[in-house]
Amino acid sequence: MILQALKEYYDRKAADPESGIAPVGLEWKPLEFLIVINETGGFVRIEDMREQIGKKNVGKRFLLPRSIPRAGSKSYETTFLLWDHIGYLLGYPMDDPKSPNQLNTWIQSLNKLPDELKAEKAVQAILNFYAMDQLALVNEDPNINACLKSIPCNMSFRLESELEPVAAMQSVLNYAMKKMQDQGEDGEAIKGYCLVSGECDIIKKIHAKTPINKDNNSLISFQVNSGYDSYGKIKAFNAPVGVISEFSYTTALNTLLKSDVQRFSIADTIYVCWSQRNNAFDADFSFLFDSYKGSDDPDQYTRCVKALYDSIHTGAIYKDDVDQDFYVLALSPGGGSRIAIRDWQKGKISEFSNRVYQHFDDLKIIKPSYEREHYSPGWILKNIAIQDETKNIPPNIAGEFMRSILNGTPYPQTLLQAAVRRIKSDTENRVKPVRAALVKAYLNRYLQVHPDNSQKELNMALDKEQPSIGYQLGRLFAVYEKVQEEANGKATIQQSYYSSASSSPIVAFGTLARLNKHHISKLERDKPRLAVVRKKMIGEIMDHVMAFPGHLDLKEQGKFAIGYYHQMQDFYATNEEKSN
Repeated sequence: MILQALKEYYDRKAADPESGIAPVGLEWKPLEFLIVINETGGFVRIEDMREQIGKKNVGKRFLLPRSIPRAGSKSYETTFLLWDHIGYLLGYPMDDPKSPNQLNTWIQSLNKLPDELKAEKAVQAILNFYAMDQLALVNEDPNINACLKSIPCNMSFRLESELEPVAAMQSVLNYAMKKMQDQGEDGEAIKGYCLVSGECDIIKKIHAKTPINKDNNSLISFQVNSGYDSYGKIKAFNAPVGVISEFSYTTALNTLLKSDVQRFSIADTIYVCWSQRNNAFDADFSFLFDSYKGSDDPDQYTRCVKALYDSIHTGAIYKDDVDQDFYVLALSPGGGSRIAIRDWQKGKISEFSNRVYQHFDDLKIIKPSYEREHYSPGWILKNIAIQDETKNIPPNIAGEFMRSILNGTPYPQTLLQAAVRRIKSDTENRVKPVRAALVKAYLNRYLQVHPDNSQKELNMALDKEQPSIGYQLGRLFAVYEKVQEEANGKATIQQSYYSSASSSPIVAFGTLARLNKHHISKLERDKPRLAVVRKKMIGEIMDHVMAFPGHLDLKEQGKFAIGYYHQMQDFYATNEEKSN
């Protein structure tokens, strides 16, 4: 299903001349340098094709014959058609023991080119370049050191009288496309029925690699002589995929992974998304999950999410595409040279948009005016990770969280555990708005799936009639803290007692009540009217507390956090905010 959906995406893009996706047998690849030669093969110079983008020097992209997978101790025996890296074309660096073998493979591959290519004057000039031993002149070129320092250093040749690299010539590209369909890239024309298309085709022996993060891994691969082979088949012959289908799905996946709008990352997982037909939802969907797409403009994410949120609410976003299929694929580096598939979701655009709407709706909570309006999943996970560090986000929590959003199911309990644990450990800023929003969303979703007449969903703001003992104790703790601050000018009980009060109320609240009696006495002496207000508030809360429980379970600890948060927000809210 995944490969078929990717192939369909490629076929759709390939049918559009404006899409820019590579035709079968070709790929877009940057070349960092070109070896410029004259028509007789004489060396002219090394041409630097790089341009500075940000702080990096990036090669110029050309449409070239597709690279061939190579790995293992004999990887040097495989080279590409009329382009490759510096080790193959020049045998550099000279102190690398692989370089002589790579150069030898390259020269042999040139001599084995078909006559139709050798007839090209540019190809003949390359053959003459090596026959005339022009390599000796390369070392004198001022750009050779830049070549050696460049990673990668992909190269091709260019005739001095031409503008394009030899590898990008139309005759070379036509040959590469024809060869793939007639012989397969590796020349092993073993035919069979493709599992993806169902048609008879040349079966691909080794599938192309996909750049994911800093690694190049394969979506489909088999470990040789390790018990994975069957019926005498080796490598990818165990899962027969034709060369056309293999090219289509890998090119589609690589295109999506390089996209600025159809991919986003959460923790160590990369997500790509696409629709059955071309529409704007692809980009809008990915933006919902990645607040860093608008990092140059801090308010851009909020504006875009709000606009998208409103359009989902009215139905405008998918008005013309309500029944269109939508796909979400989650990938991460796996063991060895494989890519791990973390998740695969297929549904209608209407289904995904409604679930996204519900997710943002669940996260709504009262918050300070300076706080961001919407939280991306990555931002939420960062704020429940140890030390608020993205690198500390547990991958299993991130994956389960995203799956619950995409499926519209309850959030994982591990998410609540992590949030409550982080609230307890952060003595400086325990119940942040983002953590409160997450805890509220989790508890309300859980109650929707597991109805309980004795329970009540949590509101966005303070709910004095909330029946939860944890919620009311959280409110009481907030009042005690506020009284201490008003009496002494500062509050310290939050740092000292929050964790024990939210876990074992019967132990902590005895001490807190005695401290509060002392603070109230001071308040009665200095601010008698305020003391009356606070005593009345404590009495109203205590009407909901029949007894202090010995222990609060995880959900009640979450409600404790929300009660505390709601009460503190109510204290600091302006009259205008309250009226709204």
